[in-house]
Amino acid sequence: MKIRHGALLLALLLGLLLPAPARAATQPDPIVFVHGYSAPTSVWDEWIADFEADGYAADRLFTFDYDSTRSNATTAAQLADYVRSVRAETGADKVDLVTHSMGSLNSRYYLKFLGGTQYVDRYVSLAGPNHGTSTALLCAWLYTSCSEMVAGSDFLTTLNAGDETPGGTAYFTFRSTCDQYINPDDSTVLAGAVNATSGCRTHSDMNDDYDVYVQVRDVLE
Repeated sequence: MKIRHGALLLALLLGLLLPAPARAATQPDPIVFVHGYSAPTSVWDEWIADFEADGYAADRLFTFDYDSTRSNATTAAQLADYVRSVRAETGADKVDLVTHSMGSLNSRYYLKFLGGTQYVDRYVSLAGPNHGTSTALLCAWLYTSCSEMVAGSDFLTTLNAGDETPGGTAYFTFRSTCDQYINPDDSTVLAGAVNATSGCRTHSDMNDDYDVYVQVRDVLE
């Protein structure tokens, strides 16, 4: 009996003194970056470098490219395929979407109408023309995607009908008070989202400025 009690006491002491086995680090959601109208994927290069510097693995950061002259509904279907491929490659259940400008619209269409809320954990809209912008009138006659960005378009009316932030996805928007392309500035705001202002910045600053990056990084963490 004494030996049994002694062995038990020794085991308890060892449990207290020896460090617990290290837990495997939890991988962050892969991030899919979606550019805006007529922009290349390279617009995300600075932020990708920033995410890597802050501990994200390069194989968790993806840029989605598309033909920005086509309908946002068409692009949304392509985004659905892309997210599916990212999930298959990384083994992740869900991704985070970080979008800029018109990329906010095709991404929201994917979330709302193509089942995207099942596979997107957090969604970020940077300077998105979510309720239209007057500058789209300059190219509305030329491309379908531009006409869809005009306030009151059939596309936006459908996209914004009912719940603007459906499903279990967490929605965040960031807007500038000096955006020369999103007019009015508060077009970006979504009912049900966490909506923030990032001060006075140009439209292109909204997805390459370091201070805005920090705001986005913090909501993704």
